Amino acid sequence: MKTQTVILTKKEIAHKIKRIAYQIYETNVSETEVVIAGITTNGYTFAKKLKTAVEKIAPIQVTLCEVHIDKKQPTNPITTSISSEAYQNKSLLLVDDVLHSGTTLIYGVKHFLEVPLKQFKTAVLVDRNHKKYPIKADFKGISLSTSLNENVSVIFEAHNDRAVLD
Repeated sequence: MKTQTVILTKKEIAHKIKRIAYQIYETNVSETEVVIAGITTNGYTFAKKLKTAVEKIAPIQVTLCEVHIDKKQPTNPITTSISSEAYQNKSLLLVDDVLHSGTTLIYGVKHFLEVPLKQFKTAVLVDRNHKKYPIKADFKGISLSTSLNENVSVIFEAHNDRAVLD
């Protein structure tokens, strides 16, 4: 049986979300609106948590956007829950739970570069430091150097959010 090591507890994840929310506010202090685009499924859950945290501390309107990327075939068309006009010329934050190779994030970035944006940032809860592409997370909960055969999973469950290494 594989053993799992908890690398972030529910309390630690809550602290990371709060810190990233403050970073989002600092970066967008002169903005009235920011779009937080979360990559399904966990990236969108993370985005919802960030929206709640930002709205608690900042007078910024946060618009959520769900981003559908086929993680097995990232070159397939990407769809979003809001139209491109809804985020055009706005400050946008692209969010995912774990940055493994950077493939999903870079294809997500490519999609959003199809329209002009005022500002574009990325955020992840866990950065694995195994990038295939020149992409970085502007905001990250934790950086973790792991071996390539180790897997990091973020599990969002009621009363038991956690990140595990297995």
